[in-house]
Amino acid sequence: MARGDTGPDFIEALARGLEVIRAFQPGRPVMTLTEVATATGLARPTARRILLTLTEMGYARTERGGFALTPRVLELGVSYVRSMGLWEVARPHLERLVATTSESCSIAQLDGSDIVYVARVAVPKIVTLSVQIGTRFPALQTSLGKVLLAALPPAEVDLVLAEPSRSGIEPRWRPSAGEREAALRAVRARGWAVTDEELALGIRSVAAPLRDGLGNVIAAVNVNAHAAETTVEKLTEEHLPVLLSTAAAISADWALYEAVPHVTAS
Repeated sequence: MARGDTGPDFIEALARGLEVIRAFQPGRPVMTLTEVATATGLARPTARRILLTLTEMGYARTERGGFALTPRVLELGVSYVRSMGLWEVARPHLERLVATTSESCSIAQLDGSDIVYVARVAVPKIVTLSVQIGTRFPALQTSLGKVLLAALPPAEVDLVLAEPSRSGIEPRWRPSAGEREAALRAVRARGWAVTDEELALGIRSVAAPLRDGLGNVIAAVNVNAHAAETTVEKLTEEHLPVLLSTAAAISADWALYEAVPHVTAS
């Protein structure tokens, strides 16, 4: 954990605790004390105290000779979503979008060079990669990420994509700088993005931006489909018009939500 650029108010203990939580990645739900210490770079006694503290608070539990996170950790991410109110605003629209397309639909935001899913309504289908609230994917290879990256100033895109992904996913599409710029220019020009198995085999999706009352892009919403069942043409010709209408409706409701005072005076 680099500490060279931290300020005088930086709380080392809190940072270490968060690093321990983040050490539990897909494929390793249970970790020994040694594995946690190695993954975080912490001394074993420090990692042990943090794990025991998380266990006492209900965020971790002992399991099979090691430690595992509990569902209570989800509260940390859900608190972010609830604090925004975005889920409450978007949920009925997402449910209608799913009912119309018979495909899973999600909302994501940008975090470094990754997207993070903050809302989702899914249909039971077998897909290559599992998606749930909090899932991270490399932004550039997803339709949601392309929409979010295209909304940034070009100079900022370079800085964002220079950050290493924390998704643990190796995407199939690795564009050159010129290919990347051309792809994002196309997204800016048409106002939506599509991906065709660029992240992983079998995954196609189309996405549109969600905006606040000032027109700023605050998130992106998509329709996700299995490549064996849904062609790119069906995504763009049948699902895209409904998606764009849904994005506009969510954006309009979000603008109204922002405009309403949220403090009740007695």
